Amino acid sequence: MNATDSPLLVFAVSFATLWLSTRIGASLRHRRGAVEQEKREDLDVILAATLTLLALIIGFSFSMAISRYDQRKNCEQAEANAIGTEYVRADLLPAADATKVRALLRDYLGQRVLFYETRDWGHLQQINASTARLQSDLWSATRVPALAQPNPVSALVLSGMNDVLNSQGYAQAAWWNRIPSAAWALMMAIAICCNLLVGYGARRRGATDILFAVLPLVLSVSFLLIADIDSPRGGIIRVSPQNLLSLSRSLQP
Repeated sequence: MNATDSPLLVFAVSFATLWLSTRIGASLRHRRGAVEQEKREDLDVILAATLTLLALIIGFSFSMAISRYDQRKNCEQAEANAIGTEYVRADLLPAADATKVRALLRDYLGQRVLFYETRDWGHLQQINASTARLQSDLWSATRVPALAQPNPVSALVLSGMNDVLNSQGYAQAAWWNRIPSAAWALMMAIAICCNLLVGYGARRRGATDILFAVLPLVLSVSFLLIADIDSPRGGIIRVSPQNLLSLSRSLQP
């Protein structure tokens, strides 16, 4: 389980860390005395450059999270299309084999819907085990009649089943494709530096208690949104298996 799977935890830790960084910076400034005018100009330049770099990294991270979210949505749609196509192609098999393949596909479809909807990691292990078992049964159900009657029609059915199995692998890979931990660490490190500089450059000590809580809050909300979009199972923004659910309703016997 990834630490960023809990966006609220990311928000709480980020806000506490960044706010504390601002207070530490203000405390250092208070001990060393007021910043001289010449040094303040240099400090303002460094602070502006650091904030700009932080904004760029946050923007890139948000773009990475959005692209991964879109990838998961596209994989869900591809899975629904592959299962629906193979369900139709089952007509090309002998009647008994076609009935068996359709029943297995409906069970398999139900497991794929559960994969997208569940939040429980223990239940997810059971779903993955059931999915692997059904994949083996589906391949056997199409391989046996194809070997009994090797022809282009059987090859078409086998090709469709291969697409069904591959689409599940692509979807799983998309769910594992997350923002790297190094990117999170870099983003947090630069955010801490920014808040230290903001606190150190404060002209009045009391300002850090109210006004300087704004930057940590804004940055923490940004981290919250990025973590929410990037997490497949945590948070509010998740991929809904609407295509799989629509297919499941249409395939009810």
